[in-house]
Amino acid sequence: IPEGYRLEWSGEYEYLVKTHERLKMVVPLTALIIFVLIFLNTQSITKTMFVLLAVPFSLVGSFWLLYLLGYNMSIAVWVGIIALAGLDAEAGVVMLLYLDLAHEKWRKEGKLNNLQDLRESVMYGAVKRIRPKIMTVSVILAGLIPIMFSHGTGADVMKRIAAPMVGGVVTSTILELVIYPAIYMIWRGREFKAAKEKNRT
Repeated sequence: IPEGYRLEWSGEYEYLVKTHERLKMVVPLTALIIFVLIFLNTQSITKTMFVLLAVPFSLVGSFWLLYLLGYNMSIAVWVGIIALAGLDAEAGVVMLLYLDLAHEKWRKEGKLNNLQDLRESVMYGAVKRIRPKIMTVSVILAGLIPIMFSHGTGADVMKRIAAPMVGGVVTSTILELVIYPAIYMIWRGREFKAAKEKNRT
């Protein structure tokens, strides 16, 4: 290169680098906002972490689908992942609410006497969530799957936004309906045992 000259990448690459720099701020900031909003709603760090368990499980489905479709990480993919994180957090809060209401109902009625009663209360709350969750997921998939088969201007970008959401919604549904109640049962079971031991002493 002659003296006084320099090389710079410009055009699409320059725009991509700038966007990646912005995402380094946007993604952690989004995660922080979601955490704060959930904490303000639940008033409990334990419950907040419980709700946020949905995010890693949904990301598993997102990355699987991205891998199967051969999509690379891009700005559009990150937009889809951020949208999915917010959706999962909301779903987790609702599931926690159902489980808490069932637990409180059993406690008020004096039916929470042993671990079997606790298990029944958890099952009661989880089963009531099945229909709304399936309906929600069906509507989301009905809206997003046609995008995956779309063609024309902007279709490539829209597909990469929709793909992580489609994959994530499927795995987060399995998490919410199967794993969430089990984790809730373990958590409340420890509290139940600790309370019983305290009463004995």
